[in-house]
Amino acid sequence: MALASINELPENILLEVFTHVPARQLLLSCRPVCSLWRDLVDVSTLWKRKSLLKGFITEDWDQPVADWKIFFFLCSLRRNLLRNPCAEEGMASWQIISNGGDHWRVESLPGAHGTDFPDSRVKKYFVTSYDLCLKSQLVDLKAEGYWEELLDTFRPDIVVKDWFAARADCGCTYRIGVHLTSADYITLASFEPPPVTIEQWNDARWTEVSHTFSDYPPGVRHILFQHGGQDTQFWAGWYGPRVTNSSIIISHNMTRTLAPSTAQPEATQGGISRGSCMWTSCSSAKIQGKS
Repeated sequence: MALASINELPENILLEVFTHVPARQLLLSCRPVCSLWRDLVDVSTLWKRKSLLKGFITEDWDQPVADWKIFFFLCSLRRNLLRNPCAEEGMASWQIISNGGDHWRVESLPGAHGTDFPDSRVKKYFVTSYDLCLKSQLVDLKAEGYWEELLDTFRPDIVVKDWFAARADCGCTYRIGVHLTSADYITLASFEPPPVTIEQWNDARWTEVSHTFSDYPPGVRHILFQHGGQDTQFWAGWYGPRVTNSSIIISHNMTRTLAPSTAQPEATQGGISRGSCMWTSCSSAKIQGKS
C-alpha cells in the first residue's frame, strides 16, 4: 500500500500542525521543503495563531499589525536587555566608567531620607558619591538574537527607561546617555539629555526617564547605556543620585511602514534618530519632547 503524503492533508490541518512547530524550525527547516510549505509558512494567519497561542495577543486583539511574522519574533525576543538592572547582584554586569568620591554602592530601599519605589518588586538601588560616578553596559543585539535584516529593514522601536531619585537632605545631579552604534562602534543615534540637578531638601520621589528610538539609521548592532551622577554638597559618603530598574526593550512596534517581508532569522542565534522622550515622577508629572 502506497504511503500517503502529509501534503494531502487539508491546508487548514497543515496550518494547525505548523502552529505547534517552533518558529525558527518553521523558517529554517520547514519553509524550504516545497512551494506548498513555503506558502503556508508565509501566511499571516499562521503567525497570528502562533501569537495567540503564545499569549502575545488575545482573541479580541484589534490593533493593526503590518507583518505578523515579524510581530511574533519581536514578541518572542522581547525582554529587558540590561542585566542586573536593580542591583540584586551587586555591581555585576556593569562596567564602572567613573568611581569618584567614595565610589558606587548598593543600598536597600527606601534608604536613608528616601522614599519607596513605585514597584514593590524593586528592592535595591545603586547610589553615587560626592564625585562623578558613571557606569555602563554594552548590549550586543546579534548576540541577543536580533538578526541583521530584522534590525535594518524593520528597525523596531527601541525603548530605553531609567529611574532616579535624590536623598531628601542632599542635592544631586543625575545624567544619562544612550547610543545606538554600528558593528564597529560608530554612533548612529543618541539620547543624551542635559544633566538634571535636584536641589537640597527635596521630596526624594522617584522619577522615570523614557526615550524611544524610532526609524533610526540602518546598521545598528550595539546599544551603549550609561548613567550616574554625583551629589552637589560634596559630602563624604553616598549622597548622590540613586538609580535602579533601568531597561532597554526592543518593542514589537515599528514606526516604519513596510510591505510584508520574507525576513528570516539567521541559522545561529546569537546620525540623528526620530524618537520621543518622557520624564515621569511617581506623582505623574510629565515632560515630553521629540529628538
